[in-house]
Amino acid sequence: MPLDADLLLDRRRLKRRLSLWRGMAVLVGAALVFALVALREDPTGLLPSSGHVARLSVSGFIGDDRKLNETLERTRRDSRVKAVIVAIDSPGGSVSGGEALHAALSRIAEAKPVVAVMGGTAASAGYMAALPAARIFAREATVTGSIGVILQSVDASELLGRLGVQVDTLPSGPFKDQPNPFRPLTAEGREQLMRVVRDLHDQFVAKVAAGRNLPPDRARDLADGRVFTGREALGLGLVDAIGGEPEARAWLAQERAIPAGLPVRDIQTRGLAERTIGSALSAVLGDLVAEWLVVDRFRAVWQPATR
Repeated sequence: MPLDADLLLDRRRLKRRLSLWRGMAVLVGAALVFALVALREDPTGLLPSSGHVARLSVSGFIGDDRKLNETLERTRRDSRVKAVIVAIDSPGGSVSGGEALHAALSRIAEAKPVVAVMGGTAASAGYMAALPAARIFAREATVTGSIGVILQSVDASELLGRLGVQVDTLPSGPFKDQPNPFRPLTAEGREQLMRVVRDLHDQFVAKVAAGRNLPPDRARDLADGRVFTGREALGLGLVDAIGGEPEARAWLAQERAIPAGLPVRDIQTRGLAERTIGSALSAVLGDLVAEWLVVDRFRAVWQPATR
């Protein structure tokens, strides 16, 4: 028997009421979960905690992340954090990003044990992030090293000339437009840029020498941009041991008296409220869209009656 318009409208109203109550139930449940977890993670200590080990995951491009730096500072001050594991899987990043992360982890290392665990790749700024650690673990197949600095520019002047495009540049000084994609790099400009690259490279080498307790000349010999496997890096003194997080936890227990049974919690740059409420809203919106808008309003109300 075909559905008439009144029956379709009644069905729509019923589904809307069910969706509303379902959404409210999700919000109430999320609020309860939020309250319980907030008590657990509240720095004021409303709920007693025996402490935990924090895990910082460093992956992808390493940039200068203000939120991350603020989170790491809170981690440093949090007395419940007994140690920090830095899990690295990154090919590198910006010079300033690596420097900021290195500085933040160095401050933590002054207050509590820090260990680094390298994954598939921990190169350039990814390797720099491991240097503040008291112990660096790598897989035998980890690609690490790449200690160096690179500056790249594009010279499109010949292509623009063939297209008949001419670009006028009015710099305030001879080096203000170096590098410039619209004209070749001059010898003087190249030397000025190399001066900057050499200084940045010296800073990186100094961090390697200090972090790995190497003579500066030895650190510089290894800082020619080469990559190494984890097994090679172990022989060169760039890492301390082959292993992963289980080996790192065992070392913390043996050398730093950090109980192996302590839970590990990931360091989150997003706040607890942002994570919890965001997930709850996503669930509610998904429910409303799937069952209220899609099922009823468009597909049912506008379905033509069958005669």
